[in-house]
Amino acid sequence: MSTTDKASSDTSAEADPTDAAAGAQLSTAPLEDSPSGPAVGIGVIGWVRWFWRQLTSMRVALILLFLLSLGAIPGSLIPQTNVDAMKVVEWKRTHSSSVGVAEALQLFDVYSSVWFSAIYLLLFISLIGCIVPRAWQFVGQLRGRPPGAPRRLDRLPAHTTWRTAKTPDEVLAYARTMLGERRFRVEAGPGHVAAEKGYLREAGNLIFHVALIVMLVAFAWGQSFKSEGGKLVLRGSGFSNTLTQYDDFKPGTLFHPDDLPPFSFTLDRFDATYEMSGPQRGTPRDFKAYVTLSEGAHGTPHKREIQVNKPLEVDGSKVYLLGHGYAPVISVTDPTGKVIFKDAVPVLPQDGNLTSTGAIKVTDGYTDKDGKKEQLGFNAVFVPTFAGEGKGTMFSQFPALLNPQLMLNAFHGSLGVDSGLPQNVYRLETAKMEAFKDESGGQFKQKLAPGDTMTLPGGAGTVKFEGIERWATFSVTHQPGSGLALAGAIAAIAGLAGSLFIQRRRIWVRAVAGKDGVTVVEMAGLGRSESARLPQELAELAATLHQQAPTAPDPVEETPEGERG
Repeated sequence: MSTTDKASSDTSAEADPTDAAAGAQLSTAPLEDSPSGPAVGIGVIGWVRWFWRQLTSMRVALILLFLLSLGAIPGSLIPQTNVDAMKVVEWKRTHSSSVGVAEALQLFDVYSSVWFSAIYLLLFISLIGCIVPRAWQFVGQLRGRPPGAPRRLDRLPAHTTWRTAKTPDEVLAYARTMLGERRFRVEAGPGHVAAEKGYLREAGNLIFHVALIVMLVAFAWGQSFKSEGGKLVLRGSGFSNTLTQYDDFKPGTLFHPDDLPPFSFTLDRFDATYEMSGPQRGTPRDFKAYVTLSEGAHGTPHKREIQVNKPLEVDGSKVYLLGHGYAPVISVTDPTGKVIFKDAVPVLPQDGNLTSTGAIKVTDGYTDKDGKKEQLGFNAVFVPTFAGEGKGTMFSQFPALLNPQLMLNAFHGSLGVDSGLPQNVYRLETAKMEAFKDESGGQFKQKLAPGDTMTLPGGAGTVKFEGIERWATFSVTHQPGSGLALAGAIAAIAGLAGSLFIQRRRIWVRAVAGKDGVTVVEMAGLGRSESARLPQELAELAATLHQQAPTAPDPVEETPEGERG
């Protein structure tokens, strides 16, 4: 028994039409149109057909996919109106010469622009137009049977032959049983057996492309109806899932405020633990927020916990724990001793040890000694663990409250909150304010520990550091297409794996009686593409069949009597 492997390129010119037809049927890919384009004078319908064939070709689908990726680049480099309108205003102010071009190209609304939507829709149509015909052809192949054996099996890329004493019917019966046990689809013909395997390769290819459409639909659905907002919540305070409660909010293009699921929660407690010693000192070990949740307009309150990467799921929305920090409790009195401000003021962390900065703004109720109404402002630096006098600056040495200190710089005048322009609540605008001066004429500032009181110069009032509260930031997201996108991604990976690793191939076994009455067995294989596994698989199948139909001994030649010694 011998196995001969031949390169398909060497035999393609000699193969008969039956061989070529057998190879062509291994794929459902549509034939490419002639590169010369449509014929002259085909009319409007002909041009429409030609355009449709071009649009639904895989080449154009890949080009559109590349253009979609290219078109998304401006959306990541230039601020988008539906994400952060303030950044758009700032960008226009710093790039005034490019504003006209950017607005004409809709670069501030890339994902809802006409050109991006056109690319998206054309890609969607192209994929559908490419997949539907192939799916129909694949269904036809599933219902079909393996084609008959080509006339010349020895011209196929993998071929072997031997002679056996078994009859042709016995050999073909053995072949049918062997191939059937290996899950080949078997079809018997006159003097041969045809078998085919690897249909799931094309199924994987189709699944991959269908999954791309599913992901496109999920992306469009999610971008249209999504909502994402952030909220800083003080310990003991609550949050209700309404638009006015958010500190920042990013809606989808088709989002409506009525789509927000009704729920509310109160932050009861926030716990944070850290490594206390060793080289990992200060490294967070665990963050956990304890909340009281009420679902619906009149839901029964119940206790829940929110941890990092373990969000709270409520009616299709997820509440993530993003960050935490401290909020010094400050009280301010006017020159008469009247308390005009008392509140917990959140400050924002600037490093891993929670060195935090913020601003305290007293907008109403303050009147100086001369009876003039003013506003007060304080720049604040808070450290939960101060190194100690003479041991360091206002930078925290540890994120927990071991030695909290608060540094305040005091200003008086106009905060600018009545101008109608938006302000950052964590930053003090001092353009229309004047700093309080100390005895030496420098800017007045003082470091406070919890319980300490700062007296403003000239009897302008007092500021007391009452205590410290905790806060946590939460992100509430609603992404309706995330589950569909995940299913599409998993299906795409499975389909791609199937199309890459499953080989579509055919095996033919022919058994005919020779002139001397000994059966001649031929086996040959043909794959959709050149594969090193096909000759190996054919050799394994031939070895198995050879055990049932072993090679016949060579005939003994008779010697004439005159030549016998």
